[in-house]
Amino acid sequence: MTDLKDAPMQQKNYTGYKSFSYLEAGTDYKVWPLSAELNRVPSRKVAVSHEEEARVRRLFQEHLMISLHDHCFIAPEDLSQFLEFRRWGRDFTGYEGLSVSGLDAVFDNLMNGTAMITSRGGWKWDDVIYDMGMRLSDIAHQEMVVHCKTTQDIVDAKKNGQIAFIVSMEGAAMIENELDRLDILYGLGVRCMGIAYSEGNALGSGLKEPRDGGLTTFGRQAVKRMNKLGMAIDVSHSGDQTSLDTIELSDKQIYITHAGARALWNSNPQKPDDVIQACAAKGGVIGIEAAPHTTLTEKHSRHSIESFMEHFEYCVNLVGIDHVAFGPDVLFGDHVGLHTALTEALSIGASRGHLSYEKVPYVDGIENPAEAFPNIVRWLVKHGYSDGDIAKAVGGNVMRVLKETWAR
Repeated sequence: MTDLKDAPMQQKNYTGYKSFSYLEAGTDYKVWPLSAELNRVPSRKVAVSHEEEARVRRLFQEHLMISLHDHCFIAPEDLSQFLEFRRWGRDFTGYEGLSVSGLDAVFDNLMNGTAMITSRGGWKWDDVIYDMGMRLSDIAHQEMVVHCKTTQDIVDAKKNGQIAFIVSMEGAAMIENELDRLDILYGLGVRCMGIAYSEGNALGSGLKEPRDGGLTTFGRQAVKRMNKLGMAIDVSHSGDQTSLDTIELSDKQIYITHAGARALWNSNPQKPDDVIQACAAKGGVIGIEAAPHTTLTEKHSRHSIESFMEHFEYCVNLVGIDHVAFGPDVLFGDHVGLHTALTEALSIGASRGHLSYEKVPYVDGIENPAEAFPNIVRWLVKHGYSDGDIAKAVGGNVMRVLKETWAR
């Protein structure tokens, strides 16, 4: 039998390009030692038989693989210097890691509130535009990752051995009270926008706030404008009432791009059943996340792919396979260390609650974008899911909503 274990899931058009190699390192920008993209830690591969692995690879060939939420950059090795690293505005995309990820498309959320180029507070208009422009400039200098603006771009990317890069934002604080800034962001290529991050903004409340007053009048105008633009809406970090208001008001389906079930782990990053059910009733989709120490359960209090998939199965049982997908929310580098370095900026302490859990150095089995989807599909195959249901969960559900929410 042919040994499949080291073969890529799909053949991608990767030529060995490294970020910003069109510039002169040390002259045009400061050099920061970066984390390894592959094999940084001994994260395990989900064990399957040779026949099951062959089926996994066939599924990757035949169906779209779409991550609803990730940050595909490479973190620096020295995270104590992360804020200074960010001030240079250059995020290095993990092209090598993505080339073996099997992904056909990824909703990449850039650096969002940690794009602290002009302000240590984050979420400033100039910072977000600077961050996005620098990242897309780098992407424009290679051929494997392509800036995605339409559903056809996703189809074409798979056919051409490429990965469609969908620019997304986790919160809308940077538009302040300027509705037309949504049009500007859309014109620059943003195709998915969150209502609020942990902190409240002019649109509504985030997870950090002690009281959730729901969508503001301006937030209602923003939801309608995003509907008209054909920009997907995300309520992952929005408060419960703000999420429900958004789902009810929107003319289009809504994404919860990265979350879990609060019924399994009662902390704020997770969504309660009524929000998940409202999202599904409108035709929307929840993507299950795997950022460190989020999708835990009482059964699996040590974060791993097992606890992550327990949240997936709970949501499937709650609202059906047509409304669940995957938004792993992973990156290349020490994600746990990065959370520690950015606790205040990301409001992590405020949004996670105070439940007792075992802290892990990394999420075993789903540590970075290179291994996430291969292990997810292996797990689904190993646990008896049909080809049709797997196809829905790993990309079909996301694509269905995009076809109905995007302008084209």
